[in-house]
Amino acid sequence: MLQTTTPKMIHWSLIVSALGVCVAILGGYCGWSLFPNMVHKKVEQSVILADGSEQYKRFVTLPQPLNFKVYIFNVTNPDMIQHGAIPIVEEIGPYVYKQFRHKKVKHFSRDGSKITYVQNVHFDFDADASAPYTQDDRIVALNMHMNAFLQVFEREITDIFQGFANRLNSRLNRTPGVRVLKRLMERIRGKPPFSWVHGILISIIEDVKSVLQISENDPGLALLLVHLNANLKAVFNDPRSMFVHTSAREYLFDGVRFCINPQGIAKAICNQIKESGSKTIREQSDGSLAFSFFGHKNGSGHDVYEVHTGKGDVMKVLEIQKLDDTHNLQVWLNASTEGETSVCNQINGTDASAYPPFRQRGDSMYIFSADICRSVQLFYQTEIQYEGIPGYRYSIGENFINDIGPEHDNECFCVDKLANVIKRKNGCLYAGALDLTTCLDAPVILTLPHMLGASNEYRKMIRGLKPDAKKHQTFVDVQSLTGTPLRGGKRVQFNMFLKSINRIGITENLTTVLMPAIWVEEGIQLNGEMVAFFKKKLINTLKTLNIVHWAALCGGAGVALISLLYFLYQKGRGVEAPLK
Repeated sequence: MLQTTTPKMIHWSLIVSALGVCVAILGGYCGWSLFPNMVHKKVEQSVILADGSEQYKRFVTLPQPLNFKVYIFNVTNPDMIQHGAIPIVEEIGPYVYKQFRHKKVKHFSRDGSKITYVQNVHFDFDADASAPYTQDDRIVALNMHMNAFLQVFEREITDIFQGFANRLNSRLNRTPGVRVLKRLMERIRGKPPFSWVHGILISIIEDVKSVLQISENDPGLALLLVHLNANLKAVFNDPRSMFVHTSAREYLFDGVRFCINPQGIAKAICNQIKESGSKTIREQSDGSLAFSFFGHKNGSGHDVYEVHTGKGDVMKVLEIQKLDDTHNLQVWLNASTEGETSVCNQINGTDASAYPPFRQRGDSMYIFSADICRSVQLFYQTEIQYEGIPGYRYSIGENFINDIGPEHDNECFCVDKLANVIKRKNGCLYAGALDLTTCLDAPVILTLPHMLGASNEYRKMIRGLKPDAKKHQTFVDVQSLTGTPLRGGKRVQFNMFLKSINRIGITENLTTVLMPAIWVEEGIQLNGEMVAFFKKKLINTLKTLNIVHWAALCGGAGVALISLLYFLYQKGRGVEAPLK
C-alpha cells in the first residue's frame, strides 16, 4: 500500500520558509534603513562640539601634531644674477617640523551653536624626519626683508609724490590764469605763430608742465633714494647682492639679523622698519632687528576665530563664522563702490583640521587660510583607501590661482600694487600667481610649489624648477562619514619679484624675474595609534553591522528558499510514499 507524507511536514516547511522571508526582510530593513539612521545619529552626536565631549577635547588639542615641511630654494649663482643672469635654484629639504595646535577657548554663544577661541601653535624640529638636512645647513636665499623694504619704500614714496602732483594738477586746473592759457594755446594750435606772443605762451605752458611732472623724476624723490642707497650697508649688514648667506634655522625661525647698531639716517630707517609692525620682523634684546618666515607663528596666537559647533546644523560644524569679530575680510577689492563684499573677501569653510560629515561623491568643500587671506575650494576627485579606512580624495581646482580678470569672476584679486613687474596690461598678474601685498603688507607673490600651473612668463625666467602635480598639488583624503582628514597637505610657494629700482645701486643690473624663496606643506597623516582608534570606534562597528545585515538578509533568504524547494519537492512526489 502507499502512504502519503504527513501534512504536518509540509506545514512546517512553509512556516520555516515564511520565517526565512521575515528574517531576510528584517535584515534588509536593518541594513538599508535602521542601521544607517543609527550610525547617522551617532556620528552627529560625536562631531558636534559640546563642552566636555570627546570631540571637544580633540578640538581643543589635536590628538596628533601636523607635519609642517619647508623646502628652500637655494640660489647657486647669486653673483651672476647681480649682473643680469637668470637665477638658477636647487630645492633643499624638507625641513620637517611637528606643528602642535592648542585652542584657548574664550566662550560659547548663548545657544551653543558658536564657539570663540584663539589658537596657539608650536613648532618642534623633527631631526629624524628631516635627515640628512639639519637646521644648521648653510643656504643662499632671497633676502626677503631687504627686497621687501626697497620695493615698499619705492612704492610709497612714489605714491606720495604722485599724490602731490595730482593735487597740484587739480589746483592748477582750477586756477583762472591757467585755464586762460590753455584756451589760448588751443586757439593758436595749428595756426601760424604770432612771433613773440606765441613764444611766451609756449614757454609758460612748458613751465607749468614741468611743475606737473613731479613723480619718479622729481629731484626730491631722487635725493631720498640716494640717501637710502648710501645707507643700505648700515641697515642690511653690507649686502653684496640681493641674496643672504645664512642658515636654515635663522631663515625660517630664529631670524636673520640686521639693523645692528645703526647710526644717523640708517637708524631712522631702522626705526621706520620697526614701527611698520611687520609680523616677520622682531626686535632683539640688543635693539637689532631679525627677519624670519615663521618665528612669529611659534607661540601664542593672535587671531580670534568664531566657528560653528554643529548644534542645529551638523553640516556647518567647524565652519568659520568670524575672524577677529568680522564676517568678511577687508583685504581684497570689493564688488562695488557701495562696499558690497566680493567673493574674494568672503570667509568660507574650516581651517582644514576637520570637515563637516556625510561627504558625497562629486561634492566640494572649502578651507580658509589666514596665512594667505583667502578661502580655497576643494573638489571631489576619487575614492581612496588609507590603512583600510575608506574615504574620498579632494584637491584644489584650476580656479585656485588662475588668470585674474572679470571674465573669470575673480577680478577682486587684482590689487595691482606692483610697479615695473611682469604682469598683464590690466595690472593683473599672469596665471598661476597671486599678489599678497594687501594681505601681508609686503610684496609677496603666491604660487603653487615650483610654479606648478603658472604662466610661462614666470617659469621661463627661473632655472631649476621641477613642477610635479603629485608632489605639489594641494589635496586631502577625508573619511566620508565623519569628515575626519586621513591624509593630506596644503602646499603653497612664496615668491618675490626681483627688479631694478631707480638709483638703488645693488639692483641696477637685475633682470626682472619672479624669484622663489620657499615652499611649504602643512598636512597630516593619521598615525598608527589614531588609525587603530578610528577603526575601533567606527570602522569595526560598521563592519559588524554590515555582517549582521548581510547575514540576516542572505541567511533568511537562503532558509526561505530551501524550505520552499523542500515543500515543492515533496509536493512533486505526489505526496505519497511506499509503506514498508
